Amino acid sequence: MDLNNIQRVYFIGIGGIGMSAIARFFNQKGVAVSGYDRTATALTRQLEAEGMQIHYTDDITALDTKANLVVYTPAIPATHEELKWYREHGFEVVKRSDVLQEVTRSLFAITVAGTHGKTTVSTMIAHLLTDSGYGCNAFLGGISVNYDKNFWSSEKAVAVIEADEYDRSFLKLSPDIAVLTAMDADHLDIYGTPEAMEEAFITYTHNIKPNGTLIAKFGLHRGNELKADNKLLYSLQNDAANAYAANIRMINGGYEFDVMQQDWMIDNIRLHIGGMHNVENAVAAITVAHLLGIDADKIRAAMESFKGIKRRFEYVIKNERQVYIDDYAHHPEELRALITSAKALFPGRQCTVIFQPHLFSRTRDLADGFAESLSLADDVILLPIYPARELPIEGVTSEILAEKITVPVQIMQKEEVLDWLKKTPVPLLITAGAGDIDQLKGPISQLLH
Repeated sequence: MDLNNIQRVYFIGIGGIGMSAIARFFNQKGVAVSGYDRTATALTRQLEAEGMQIHYTDDITALDTKANLVVYTPAIPATHEELKWYREHGFEVVKRSDVLQEVTRSLFAITVAGTHGKTTVSTMIAHLLTDSGYGCNAFLGGISVNYDKNFWSSEKAVAVIEADEYDRSFLKLSPDIAVLTAMDADHLDIYGTPEAMEEAFITYTHNIKPNGTLIAKFGLHRGNELKADNKLLYSLQNDAANAYAANIRMINGGYEFDVMQQDWMIDNIRLHIGGMHNVENAVAAITVAHLLGIDADKIRAAMESFKGIKRRFEYVIKNERQVYIDDYAHHPEELRALITSAKALFPGRQCTVIFQPHLFSRTRDLADGFAESLSLADDVILLPIYPARELPIEGVTSEILAEKITVPVQIMQKEEVLDWLKKTPVPLLITAGAGDIDQLKGPISQLLH
């Protein structure tokens, strides 16, 4: 696959956050881009406005019969008619990860992997490099608030790529700088066991290019098995790491802190997004920027102008009377970080979490962890499980979480939530989940304003 010799590319599942970034990459190069997705969304409408042709029915009469390349997402079933047609007619059919593999071969690649934190860290790095004038091509798994997109290009032969562990796709990448944020158990429907998942992250570090650098979170389980010619460890506050934050101050829903390293430091970093975990994410991103030789003043200015990522500790409302945070958290550790940070930033406020579990298998496999994290809130509303790519599993419903949660909990349909909020004052509200709970964000915001 020569990325420079493609005139027409067709995407099956073009509306996915990772797929749309690659679609934008080709579109910006002047390639004719078209594709299919199951439903129209705000993101697919944006792609259409940028000139891409998209349809929403699995219809072989609507596909591009002259495409040089067909890219599909692993979430598409093998029975998909368009996917079957392309395979049966000898087209070059690849996964999204195959395209990113070529990008990492041809550019200086900075990849960010981990079961959580990777979207924020990769977006922070891409913003630091862009805002400072260093430049990069960014392939992100979330919508940057600063740029209102998940991909942007640059003449600089540098790419920042969010490396997705789902379907082991990140193992195709060969980075120059690899960041590893977490190795907690997830995607056990793919990996089977936590140990198998850890093996995949270890293998990810083995694919770093010769003389490349690994920047890993301090204290990872089996961290001694991670491999790179150069290795740096980062932490929130542990001074045994190579880079860590010190003198952290909470200010108006954000933070000020210093980043310390053995032979350098940058003081008075200002971060205007919430979540103590985002201070740690910033330490990782700043370590990458410093490694690339970016000036401390430019790093400081870029971090201060960083507005975050949509659905990552996103302040939908923040005033004296009401705080409403929306977040993509769909793993127990993400929920733990989200709830503890929100309660620390806004002490004394009654904290209500509305959570939509994502995947039957994840809910079943991590039920105890979900219940423990959600019990950190003052009260919880659970939506039914969002199935995504899965069929229902007998006996696995939101009830299994409700039974284990130790604070007041209710199970509601999405449409019941607004009626409940009309009658119930909620000083600190959090909506969380990776399914379609984001459809509530607009109506809740209108209701609470």
